[in-house]
Amino acid sequence: VQLQASGGGLVQPGGSLRLSCATSGITLDYYAIGWFRQAPGKEREGISCISFRHGSTDYADSVKGRATVSRDNAKNTVYLQMNSLKPEDTAVYYCNAVKFISYWGQGTQVTVSS
Repeated sequence: VQLQASGGGLVQPGGSLRLSCATSGITLDYYAIGWFRQAPGKEREGISCISFRHGSTDYADSVKGRATVSRDNAKNTVYLQMNSLKPEDTAVYYCNAVKFISYWGQGTQVTVSS
């Protein structure tokens, strides 16, 4: 099982990024997917999730209204669209797939700075 987050980079405050989580080795539509982030010196924070069956979504208050999570089961990929980025969004972003077992992928660095 592999999960690979990508799409991070350097963006100015107010900008946008779309992160992707490409999965292999699992049938994506059987898994709930979560997005997490970890800033230097801070604990990992869950920021969004999307359910496996109905595609229900949820967001942390820190990103609510600025983030949209979606999934394309045919492409085995989950996306996180982040808008109106702030410097405090700077972190390494990870995706997580969970059914009975939890799988983590490699993270992607997002840096919001002018």
